[in-house]
Amino acid sequence: MTDVTTVEWIRPAAFHAAEGLEDWRVLGEGACAYFRTGSFAAGAGLVAALAELPGTGDGCPDVDVREDGVTVRLISAAAEHYGLTRAHVETARQVSGAARSLGLTADPSALRGVQVTLDALDMRAVTEFWRALLGYEYRAGSPEDLVDPRRRGAAFYFQQLDAARSQRNTVHVDVWVPHDVAGARVAAALAAGGRLVSDADAPSLWILADPEGNEACVGAAGVPG
Repeated sequence: MTDVTTVEWIRPAAFHAAEGLEDWRVLGEGACAYFRTGSFAAGAGLVAALAELPGTGDGCPDVDVREDGVTVRLISAAAEHYGLTRAHVETARQVSGAARSLGLTADPSALRGVQVTLDALDMRAVTEFWRALLGYEYRAGSPEDLVDPRRRGAAFYFQQLDAARSQRNTVHVDVWVPHDVAGARVAAALAAGGRLVSDADAPSLWILADPEGNEACVGAAGVPG
């Protein structure tokens, strides 16, 4: 985790205003760039080049390699903050330079960020359920929200609801976990205030609800017979 006292945090607008960052876009959770590679081997070559850059390491950057391209994300977490630093500006320039040296081009239009937002009357109770269910952590700087500690899954944000709603929710979340930890994950979610809706298909599937009735399914594929 980054030491908040030794870095200069910057806002997304300041990042975008810096020169040499045409490849990059700030999304909900960090600054991202997508480089088209055309093959997994070419993508692996870019990752190898990034590993040699100064300033990489210690969790920076996040890299996702696919057969058609590589997504790079820059973000830092500290005890009280979660966002971009001045150092990310230079790292972004170096990443773009490494990609260009390999003949790769960026495609900002391919970038996207996804988050799930839930309305809640009792923010603490609902957030604690989802934290236990997802295995997430509270987001530094906005502890009412949740982020994946491995920075892979969509962030979960929570908004204060003024009055209860009578209708059943029409959106639910599916959480897939390894079959040998599914039972423990369900137990943690129930201990955190959740309610069991159905275990008719357990140990492959459980349906749970948070303290205000928002539903989630815990799925485990490939359960041994």
